[in-house]
Amino acid sequence: MKKSIILAAGKGTRMKSTYPKVVHKVCGKEMVNHVIDTSKSAGVDETIVILGHGIDAVKEVLSDDVKIAIQEEQLGTAHAVMMANDYIDDADTVVVLCGDTPLISEETLVEFFKHHDQNDNAVTVLTTEVDDPTGYGRVIRDSSNEFMKIVEQKDASEQEKSVREINSGIYCFNGAFLKDSLQYVGNNNAQGEYYLPDTIEIIRNMGGRADAYLGATIEELMGVNSRVQLSDAERIMRRRINEQHMINGVTIIDTDSTYIDAGVDIGADTVILPGCMISGKTVIGSNCVIGPQTGISDSTIGDRTTVKKSEVIKSIVGEDTNVGPYAYLRPNSNIGNECKIGDFVEVKNASFGDGSKASHLSYIGDAQVGERVNVGCGVVFVNYDGKNKFKSVVEDDAFIGSNSNLVAPVVVKKDAFIATGSTITDDIPAGSLGIARQRQVIKEGWVQKKREIDSEK
Repeated sequence: MKKSIILAAGKGTRMKSTYPKVVHKVCGKEMVNHVIDTSKSAGVDETIVILGHGIDAVKEVLSDDVKIAIQEEQLGTAHAVMMANDYIDDADTVVVLCGDTPLISEETLVEFFKHHDQNDNAVTVLTTEVDDPTGYGRVIRDSSNEFMKIVEQKDASEQEKSVREINSGIYCFNGAFLKDSLQYVGNNNAQGEYYLPDTIEIIRNMGGRADAYLGATIEELMGVNSRVQLSDAERIMRRRINEQHMINGVTIIDTDSTYIDAGVDIGADTVILPGCMISGKTVIGSNCVIGPQTGISDSTIGDRTTVKKSEVIKSIVGEDTNVGPYAYLRPNSNIGNECKIGDFVEVKNASFGDGSKASHLSYIGDAQVGERVNVGCGVVFVNYDGKNKFKSVVEDDAFIGSNSNLVAPVVVKKDAFIATGSTITDDIPAGSLGIARQRQVIKEGWVQKKREIDSEK
């Protein structure tokens, strides 16, 4: 069985945060969950996360299938792995990952596992090459290019310092060799800590094969230790996400101003215009036009739908529907097919049936609107009495004239008509006209009389 041990016990002091470092998000997903999901995609069957600082905050973002081990004191990377000892079986393949490296890719891990298995290694170190290796542990190979050892910067000779291949901090172990070697790792160093790289020499002395796999880029091994590095990771991840959507057939007009979270799904031939932020578990269909300057979060947008200069939050929009500009769909709005939600229309906790239209300047809250309903300009669904919310129902084919108020709870039956400027407080029967306004009165000469009175004053 393939298992991953993810080191996530650190506090992340340089983040200057009350939250543990690994729960900070990159493109809408916590760093530790990026690492977990990538390892699962690469074939890992079971995940163990090592926690220390902010245990409850990290637990809160983890899924139920993740195993937890606690490192009470942070005494080094080998010590952290020791905390997962009870979860490791001799026949397991165990990869050790860092919870603050969200950019590690599935492809790299797949090839890393393949190299480890094909060479029957007891331990394999993932490495990369950099132009400036200063500060990193150097990977030293012999004249046959066989892996020999890792030398830290402070212990390296001048010749070793010139080596550009560096240790990533990611390891793959045979379970039995890992468990046995951890028993012999010491802390005879300046920091008094137990270091995982020390297992390499121990495993060699046990007769196991130690190897290094040069297969990663420095970009995907980048650890996030500060807000600046968090921003760098966000930029890189955003570029990757946008590129993958474009590979899948989505047109993104301006990638620099388009922010798409890791969990978003977009269909082919959809066009994303500049200034869009698409977040959460959003699903957008095919042949849509989104934007410009549009925010969509945790929502579903049907095929061939346009959302222009609008905000959609935790809502569903059907197919062949137009939303915006400047519409606001608040949570639990369910807009049907072939609908129009026009400029400055706000919808909240309401269903809006197929073919219905609210073209401008309306509020539709706590409502059930049927099919082919016309909601005129300036219509307000009056749903709140200062203490409680109430629901309005408008059945199929009804017509609500402009500047009308529907004071909930009220039912407008099928094919009913509400006259412009009405305030409706009673149910309207099917096929009926509802009028709720005073009859117009004309007072001729009233303006001149008012002026005369005002001048006398």
